[in-house]
Formats: sequence, C-alpha cells, structure tokens
Amino acid sequence: MELLNIKSLSKVYGKKVLFNALNNISFTVSDGEFVGIMGPSGSGKTTLLNMISTIDRPTAGDVLIKGKSTLSLKGEDLSLFRRRELGFVFQDFNLLDTLTMGENIVLPLTLDSVPVKEQDTRLKKVAEILKIEKLLDKRTFEVSGGEAQRTAIARALIHNPSLLLADEPTGNLDSKASKTVMELFVEINKSEKVTTVMVTHDPAAASYCDRILFIKDGTIYNEIYNGGRRHQFYQEIIDVLSMLGGDN
Repeated sequence: MELLNIKSLSKVYGKKVLFNALNNISFTVSDGEFVGIMGPSGSGKTTLLNMISTIDRPTAGDVLIKGKSTLSLKGEDLSLFRRRELGFVFQDFNLLDTLTMGENIVLPLTLDSVPVKEQDTRLKKVAEILKIEKLLDKRTFEVSGGEAQRTAIARALIHNPSLLLADEPTGNLDSKASKTVMELFVEINKSEKVTTVMVTHDPAAASYCDRILFIKDGTIYNEIYNGGRRHQFYQEIIDVLSMLGGDN
C-alpha cells in the first residue's frame, strides 16, 4: 500500500533571480518501507524533506500522505496532522534542557492533552523498545549524544506516527553511536512497521535503508535497492556518490 505519494513536485525560490530547488520530482513510498535520500549539498534533498514534512509548501505538484493532500490543510488542521501523523528526528536532537528525558519524550502527548495514565503507558513501551528505561529521569547534560538521539527517536514515535522523517540523524554522532542508532531505526521499521524517510550524507547510515533515492540539481538522478547484503549495498552507494560528484 502507498503511504507517501510525491506528485510532480517543484520548488522555486526567489523573485528576480529564480532558483529551482526541486524540479518535477515524483516517487512513492510504500507502507513500512525505509527510504534514504542522498545527494550533493544544494541538490534539494532537505528542501524535499521540508515539503514532505509540511514545513514548506511546493511551487507546483502535491504531497499525499495516506491518500490525503497535505496542501489542502491549513491552520489548526495542519498542526494536528503534523502532530499526529508525522514523527521528526533531527541532527541536533532538539531536546529541551529544562525537561527530563521522559518529559521530553511525552511532550507531543502533553501538547495533545493525552491523559497522564496513557502517557505513562506509551512512555514505558517506547522506552523498552529503544532500551532507554534508565535515562528517563536524567537531563540532557547527563546523557551522551547517542542516548540523546535515542530519546529524540522515542519522542518521534510516542504518538504512533504514520511517517517518520529523519534529517541527518547520525550527523552529530561517532561511528559506534551511529551504528546503534541506525540499527534501532531498522528494528523500529521492521517490528513496529514505521514507514521512514531519511535524508543523509553518510553512506554507512544509508546502507541500512531498503532503497536510496539520489537527487542532483533538484531531480532524481538514480535509485538503488538493498538486496539484503549491507556491505554490498554500501559499496553500490559509494559508487553512485562518486558518479554524482560534489560535496555529499
């Protein structure tokens, strides 16, 4: 089943001098799929993620999530859709220093006025999945980068989103923490059936995906699939990036 449908998406910035950030991009993401987006700096990959996440609006085309056009949503309806259907994981974690890890995780539920008992039940479940039970009472300055990112992933999952969007989730992590976080992404994707779209410049992180879309100059340049052997897929990713050129 199709969860995400990108239809002829274009984004033009500027008035006098125009810049085509995206140029007539179309693709679909199936329910339960884990898709990576790669490309050189300025290729349009972050712009694309911003369109999918409803943070920005396209100049032309449409974004459909579960068959619903996000462009038809405005105001409170858009805020509710974003809060209930989408989960976000960022490079910088975006955790609040004034809250404990547990309070950070349940924040989306608090904003949605979910009863405290239900919050506690969901927190316990997601903490077990991500193996962060011992972190819940700690503050941001008491945890490592990898632990902070696991907490951020828990916050993104606490409301059972239809689509998880990740922007360079391993960008601030060392190789060991990156491996742990990516293994968690795969585990969540497979066991919880969470459809995931991830922008990354890191071939090692990308090798955990089911499929990679490569973007160059605002268009899809190439697409490769993971055949089940991650080391081989990693090499295929490296080969395409070398043909792409530029700073990835």
